[in-house]
Amino acid sequence: MPSMWLSDTQKIGAVFCIAGCAFMFLGVLFFFDRAMLAMGNILFLLGLLIIIGLQKTFVFFARPQKLKGTAAFIIGIVLILVRWAFVGFLVELYGIFVLFGDFFSTIAGFAGSVPVVGPYIATFFRKISGAKRNAELPV
Repeated sequence: MPSMWLSDTQKIGAVFCIAGCAFMFLGVLFFFDRAMLAMGNILFLLGLLIIIGLQKTFVFFARPQKLKGTAAFIIGIVLILVRWAFVGFLVELYGIFVLFGDFFSTIAGFAGSVPVVGPYIATFFRKISGAKRNAELPV
């Protein structure tokens, strides 16, 4: 099935992002394994870079309203690398919520179409995002 809106390079970036999220999930599941969390961070950032490009990635992380999230995300990665995996993960999680919180309403709209559990997932994402449904995305 052809994808109309993703190039082949962006598909590879999406795979890197998914693999990064999977490694981060496994890192948490394996009691905050430092190597898994670090690999998840690297793959996620590499995938994001491939999907939206170098310039847009830099612009996204350098926006004035996102600097606190960017700093928390980078500090979290550094803490994970210096063997403070639990504290680093919590700081990084805060950074992720600040950086990507605007996307939660978009995820909620997509998740609402899933049968049976979709409305519950959509309600959860709408509550944590605090944003309106048709808000403008930050990128």
